[in-house]
Amino acid sequence: MTGHGPAAAKQGETESFTRENTARILRLACEAAGQDPHGAWLLRLGSNAVYRLQVPVVVRIARSPEDLPEARRGVEVARWLESVDYPAVRALDVEQPVIVEGLPVTFWAAVSDDGDDWASTAEIAHVIRRLHLLESPSGLDLPALDPFSRAEDRIRSATRLVEDDRNFLTVRLARLKAQWKELKPVLPRGVIHGDASVGNVLRDRGGIPTLMDLDGFAIGPREWDLVLTALYYEHFGWHTQQEYATFAREYGFDVMAWEGYPVMRDTRELLMVTWLAQKAGENAQVASEVWKRIGTLRDGGSRKDWKPW
Repeated sequence: MTGHGPAAAKQGETESFTRENTARILRLACEAAGQDPHGAWLLRLGSNAVYRLQVPVVVRIARSPEDLPEARRGVEVARWLESVDYPAVRALDVEQPVIVEGLPVTFWAAVSDDGDDWASTAEIAHVIRRLHLLESPSGLDLPALDPFSRAEDRIRSATRLVEDDRNFLTVRLARLKAQWKELKPVLPRGVIHGDASVGNVLRDRGGIPTLMDLDGFAIGPREWDLVLTALYYEHFGWHTQQEYATFAREYGFDVMAWEGYPVMRDTRELLMVTWLAQKAGENAQVASEVWKRIGTLRDGGSRKDWKPW
């Protein structure tokens, strides 16, 4: 791990995680890692600021100094998966994460040229199933899954929430935590991606489905890696009935038929809301989406108008 610039004065997110600030951090990180930032462009500004360099390299800048363990884990997981020839994004052979002003920065070989050749649900099922057959090596210390680890802090720090909404989310969080403890998974516990879905499986230049975003790897119930695809079908309509049926068949298990599915589904939804709530101060569009989602959770209405973020 290398460093550049002063460490952040406090824990948590930078005060201004913007295009301008992350572009400056990108330049400093590239200087430390021996990469050329000239002509780089921003792909997205979400949990990370993700940049593409002129060479086929993707750079991920984390939002918070607290993301360092996950950034380090993502690189370690990538090295392991490469050693067993598993189809995942490859970390560059440089000393990383690089720390710039307290923020972890990581460097990755770009999976594709256009960046939007997303895998089918059948391919996603195959990738997840293959992952679930692996056992992590003794030198890789994966944590136990804790899906709620940051939810409370995100609710507390979301400055645009009114107190009534904050209380509503806090109560819902407490209820789901209690229900989670009563879950009885039926699949073997083991290595999981933690955020497996169509958004994290991209076909590479040779058409091979490739797993991305490795920093959420953990040891936990395998059902957790299946819930997002089910949720995207059932509540959001982002997959068709046929696409979901194919996913369940190819993986070999229909998580929607498991009695614990509603708890995991509702947990996923709440985490999607709390994650976005922390960003509500960035612009009016985000704030409007957060308020819409909270209203839907309150009244149990359709999620079909939730926008991907």
